[in-house]
Amino acid sequence: MKLNKEYWTERYSQNNIPWDAGVITTPIKEYIDQLTNKDLKILIPGVGNGHELNYLYTNGFKNVYGLDISEEPIANFKRNNPNFPEDQLIVGDFFKHDNQYDLIIEQTFFCALNTELRPLYVAKMHNLLKENGKLAGVLFSFPLTEQGPPFGGSVDEYQKLFSDSFLLKTLEPCYNSIKPRENNELFIIFHKK
Repeated sequence: MKLNKEYWTERYSQNNIPWDAGVITTPIKEYIDQLTNKDLKILIPGVGNGHELNYLYTNGFKNVYGLDISEEPIANFKRNNPNFPEDQLIVGDFFKHDNQYDLIIEQTFFCALNTELRPLYVAKMHNLLKENGKLAGVLFSFPLTEQGPPFGGSVDEYQKLFSDSFLLKTLEPCYNSIKPRENNELFIIFHKK
């Protein structure tokens, strides 16, 4: 299955997005709530309907960017958040995106990529982060299957995949997952090496 722009546009236009909780999920919300530097330059790739982006912006983080390969979710976000700066919403391919960030929030983006792209994801994340930058958020923890997205993964896989490029500060089961994702999420905070 080709998970390209057309695929994602169709999913969003049909509202076939079961991963969308309709609100920011607890692990990401609680992580954001403890951030004190409101000047951080933050990216959310695969932003979708942008619940995390909206939460950051309405809580004083003004240097935040949402990136999605499909115009459909970006258009939804604009309709629902008319005061959000349009130039901070990017329709484009994550792997071709060129900028630098202090923090990148991972929320159901990694798990939506074809699994052969995972090493490229790690390299691109490393490239997009400034020195001392962080990748933080949630990765799924359930057996990897061909059925997806979402595609699963494991602590072992993530350790092997990320440890050359990142210092894995946190990689542990989420204690505060929303009900449908209980026991299936790992919270991560990875520092760029």
